Amino acid sequence: MPRQALRGLPRPRPSGPPSAWRRWRRTRPFWAGALLVLAGAEIAAMPLAPLSVLLGLGLGGVAALGIGVALVAAGLFLWFLPHTHHYVGVHAVILSVLSFAVTNLGGFFAGMLLGIAGGAMGFAWTPRQPEPVASRPEPGSAELPGGTGQPPKALAVALPLVLLAAMGAPAPGPRPQAPGAVTAARTPPTVTTTRFAPSGFTLARVAHVPTAGGPRRAMVLSMRAASLADYRLRTRDGGGAELSLTADELRLGGQVTLYLTRLTGCVQGVLCLTFTPDRLPVPPVAPPFVFMTDVTAEQALVTSGTIAADGLGLGPSRPSAPPPPPSAPRAP
Repeated sequence: MPRQALRGLPRPRPSGPPSAWRRWRRTRPFWAGALLVLAGAEIAAMPLAPLSVLLGLGLGGVAALGIGVALVAAGLFLWFLPHTHHYVGVHAVILSVLSFAVTNLGGFFAGMLLGIAGGAMGFAWTPRQPEPVASRPEPGSAELPGGTGQPPKALAVALPLVLLAAMGAPAPGPRPQAPGAVTAARTPPTVTTTRFAPSGFTLARVAHVPTAGGPRRAMVLSMRAASLADYRLRTRDGGGAELSLTADELRLGGQVTLYLTRLTGCVQGVLCLTFTPDRLPVPPVAPPFVFMTDVTAEQALVTSGTIAADGLGLGPSRPSAPPPPPSAPRAP
């Protein structure tokens, strides 16, 4: 075939397993993070100038630097903490739109558009499911029953480990519970408060909580202390007497840990969101000044060193009775 005819044919891609860089890039919203880093750099680079010029720009220059740094941090979060992509994507879009009003037109539209695109891509990103890799049997080795394709030497290595594990495994029966471990109720109680204010930084993660119905995923919030105004807790088990715990103000101290399966409230009293362990988990770190209003949560467990309450009340949780009908007027 002539050489000129071969120029139009596509080149074959190199076969073989993907490199470590490609595997790392495919397990996170890489391009969304790259767009946010570019957007933050573009917005922050516009007002970069000598100090005298930056002070002359006033609030717009300082805001551009702050939003630019925040967008760069959002891009790094998408790279190194991809499980926070929902929360980071929403806030990146909000910051990008806000940059149009408080900075120099969002970096003359370029930074704003890059930030909106990166935030939307980060929010819509879905983790890729790992594809099973079919292994071929080595020449001269027999294939295991069931088509696994693993050579017999793998079974020879795994068999002693399996036997040791079987010898050390406990006999079938109820699994003993570790001392001090607490099992949550099958249905988490409902907690409402008009203001939830943590003290210090709040660290968040997702973990499994033992419940009466089996392990359940929950958001774990750790903080130094917290205060809850107009606190209301109502059990929702349904199997026994439901109770209601009320307090004008509840103060928790001594390394507070909250295990929540659902959290709804308004951040800073402005942005109302619903956080769940699977769809929109809370951010991994929240600064000390962040609070929430009109909070409704499903609280699986709570641990704290100290508990103080004002106006504490405990009673059966029952629906309020309807007002009695008006009595007929008596004859004079």
